[in-house]
Amino acid sequence: MKQTNLDFKHPAVWLATWFGCGLLKPAPGTWGTLGALPFGILLVMFTGLPGLLTGTIIVTVVGYWASGIFEKMSGEKDSSMIVIDEAAGIWLTLLAAPLTPIGVGLAFLLFRVFDVLKPWPVSYVDKKMSGPLSVMGDDILAGIYAALCLIGLRYAGFDY
Repeated sequence: MKQTNLDFKHPAVWLATWFGCGLLKPAPGTWGTLGALPFGILLVMFTGLPGLLTGTIIVTVVGYWASGIFEKMSGEKDSSMIVIDEAAGIWLTLLAAPLTPIGVGLAFLLFRVFDVLKPWPVSYVDKKMSGPLSVMGDDILAGIYAALCLIGLRYAGFDY
């Protein structure tokens, strides 16, 4: 990690690390997901699913911008410190989750599983693409996979 090249006065650094969650060790991606989860839940509670969808789109666009600047500063491709992509991914997953302890827990677990295991095409975006598209894209796809699993569970009759 080339943390010495980062300008911690630049807002892109704080946004890319989701307000410092990406600086925590071990497993910064898990910390980033945990750091974004309460904000996603609050968005649903106060604005409903349209508000969460709007927030997800905004975080994705901001993440694209911030991760590009972060990569230039650090000189690293998809640094583990960049976790705003986890925020976008977990919020996307929450769109399909009921706001129950089991629903939120499953959303978290499924998103992390798909983000870590990276089944195709998540792995393709992660390995074959570069820059902000790669940083944000693999987590968006992991979030879609996790959301589809949650929808499938509900369709199959699991009431959680």
